[in-house]
Amino acid sequence: MKKILIANRGEIALRIIKTCQRLGIETVAIYSEADADLPYVKEATVAYCVGEPPVLKSYLNVDLIVEIAQKENVDAIHPGYGFLSENAGFANRIEEKGIKFIGPSVKTIAQMGDKVVARQTMKKVGVPVVPGSENELNSIDEVCAVAMEIGYPVMLKASAGGGGIGMQKCENEEALRKAYQTTKGRAKAYFGNDDVFVEKFIENARHIEIQIFGDSHGNIVHLFERDCSIQRRNQKVIEESPSPFLTQQKRLEMCQSAVLAARSVDYVNAGTIEFVVDEDGNFYFLEMNTRLQVEHPVTEMITNLDLVEWQILVAKGEELPLKQTEINQEGHSIEFRLYAENPETFMPSPGKITEFSYSLGDGVRLDLGYKSGSTVTPYYDPMIAKVIVHGHDRQDAIQKAKLFFRDLSISGIKHNGPLFEEILNDEAYQSGKYTTSYLAKQKT
Repeated sequence: MKKILIANRGEIALRIIKTCQRLGIETVAIYSEADADLPYVKEATVAYCVGEPPVLKSYLNVDLIVEIAQKENVDAIHPGYGFLSENAGFANRIEEKGIKFIGPSVKTIAQMGDKVVARQTMKKVGVPVVPGSENELNSIDEVCAVAMEIGYPVMLKASAGGGGIGMQKCENEEALRKAYQTTKGRAKAYFGNDDVFVEKFIENARHIEIQIFGDSHGNIVHLFERDCSIQRRNQKVIEESPSPFLTQQKRLEMCQSAVLAARSVDYVNAGTIEFVVDEDGNFYFLEMNTRLQVEHPVTEMITNLDLVEWQILVAKGEELPLKQTEINQEGHSIEFRLYAENPETFMPSPGKITEFSYSLGDGVRLDLGYKSGSTVTPYYDPMIAKVIVHGHDRQDAIQKAKLFFRDLSISGIKHNGPLFEEILNDEAYQSGKYTTSYLAKQKT
């Protein structure tokens, strides 16, 4: 594999480029007119403008991306996350052109991309799922009937997509009826499919996911867990590993269930099995993400592995570099998603970054999407960087994070660094006894 096109932008594009540079692989970057001056564009071997800022006219312009890939005679396309990363049609199209898609099979992407089908699949093999609808629901009356059966509160979710955009919590039937059309409209706009389903909302829950990896030779391993319970509007902002909530026995049970889930669909390449865990430690399957995750550096830090390198090796047809018994979880890692946003309201804060200074101490990694002089536009997710720390234990990692945010200075935009400082000094976070409602309670 000599040349890879990266069908993404910002920090993930730059992060993939760094691994390719180390492996001696040339890279082809794509960028919209709004992103022309971002760091990843200059780091790639060659870069192409793919259009105007709106994603439909640039990063989702499949025809142009395929044309560039063919012109550059690339061996593979890495989709990163978001955009085209879980688009089975895109994966199928490029593979028909003889270009490798760095990710799971088209069949797996399609199967797991439908959240209802994913639930059905997991149930068949004995992976526990959250109580909810067994099929897509075709009317608000059907939705309300299921909600009445499983009991409020419930989560109304888009079948074809996840994240905060594709779900709404509803406390009663009135709220559910109001949310129905909104959720269907968002699902159609963002995922191209307005099918919805409903699940029981688990109170005081933890959101814990397991990183899995498979190859085309039938090998599947887990790379332990990430605790993603610090969220705002159902979107993760802090992730860590090991989870301070799990016992070693519960960790083993969840990891074994994740491998079972992956094996049930003959999973190949990087993926994540997401679970919700209740107060008593009962865990339930939420979804399978058929791509690399934003928070994958946490796993890299505690395993000392390069997951993008593994993705490339598997895409080349090679076996996984390590067996399960050779993968270890060492120390403690925490990732913070640094956003250009108001730390009080979580509203985006686009603008030019006039200053971006920081100090990288031992055990601190910074995955940058922007730099001093870069402009954060309103067209894309406002994450400007990821801060990842690694310590010999959780308190050591927290201390390293405190020092980083103490010295961080960003001007020209608002950012959520002050929020992270507040969290790091909060007793509830330090104790590890937080849940997914932590930020909602903190802001009320």
